Amino acid sequence: MSYKCELCGKKPVSGNSYSHSHKATKRVFRPNLQKQKVVHGGKTQSIYVCTVCIKSGKATRPAK
Repeated sequence: MSYKCELCGKKPVSGNSYSHSHKATKRVFRPNLQKQKVVHGGKTQSIYVCTVCIKSGKATRPAK
């Protein structure tokens, strides 16, 4: 699984994690991806979507 939202293209970014002594170490901020079934091109597909897209309604679930 690649850490990339298939709708908006959100992907991991790098930054620093700071300890109590303020020593910086590299870390990765990954998007919160969820597996979601969506209708894409007339077919139901299971794709990885970030929670921001789910909340905004970009990833709509198919009617059962």
